[in-house]
Amino acid sequence: MKKVIILGGGISKERLISLETARSVLKSLKKNKKYKSIISEPDEDFFKKVKTFKPDIVFNALHGQFGEDGYIQTILESQKIKYTHSGVLASSIAMDKEISKKIFLKNKILTPKHIKYDFNKKNKNITSQIQKKLKFPVVIKPINEGSSVNVYICSKRNFFKNLKKLSNYNQILIEEYIPGREIQVAIMGKKKLGAIELKPKRKFYDYKAKYSVKAQTKHIIPVDLEKNKIKEIMNIALKAHKLIGCRGVTRSDFKFFKNKFYLLEINTQPGMTNLSLVPEIANYYGINFANLIEWILKDASSNR
Repeated sequence: MKKVIILGGGISKERLISLETARSVLKSLKKNKKYKSIISEPDEDFFKKVKTFKPDIVFNALHGQFGEDGYIQTILESQKIKYTHSGVLASSIAMDKEISKKIFLKNKILTPKHIKYDFNKKNKNITSQIQKKLKFPVVIKPINEGSSVNVYICSKRNFFKNLKKLSNYNQILIEEYIPGREIQVAIMGKKKLGAIELKPKRKFYDYKAKYSVKAQTKHIIPVDLEKNKIKEIMNIALKAHKLIGCRGVTRSDFKFFKNKFYLLEINTQPGMTNLSLVPEIANYYGINFANLIEWILKDASSNR
């Protein structure tokens, strides 16, 4: 019997979603006689649990800062503990939207144009810079948050009002707004798993659209695209996954506009809740939740 500690919760703004993911994974593993599992917060008690429970694997169910940015991965690697999902470098690159964008652009992957804004420098000409390089509306977002936390679509009129809401981040990204269809692609190891289209009733696929049943976001699978376009988006997602050096399961977020795919970002630790997209895609293509979790565990290692 293999022992698994599921790391959940944490200190990021995605704490509650992380706990939901952890509970879903625990529920699945409880039905599997091959595993004995517990949930742990990534706090000072975690290492006590490691000493007493002696896990074979840590299932990293953390989302956002500290859990998805290479930090916890560094700790696990230093202790030679087997863990799931991407390693130190890939996690930190994928979490940093500016660095990952530079990698996409260098490798001819379309991504929305952007300007980095520094609150300490108080750039007074920012609106004219936006008009010149991006045009309104624009998207403003933190450089290193996930789950569309603190992401705003801004017109020229409400730009400064929304900008103020992000002032505690020091630096943020101001991004060209790409309208069009929301399509997300799951990669599983070296395999192109599948795609799903989202039709949010909200302004865009934001935090509430992602995690609230009440938001009534429509999930469309299979995606209604020509075969060659499906092949194209799958290939871009796998290319990005490989370029960044990701491991395990990833989910890439795209906008499809004027027959072109724009890669917004790559998520190295996609959610595993009942509303999560990777389990839904996997299930559609014949991999149920229990088998998906088992595959992720078998893929774990202490050097990622």
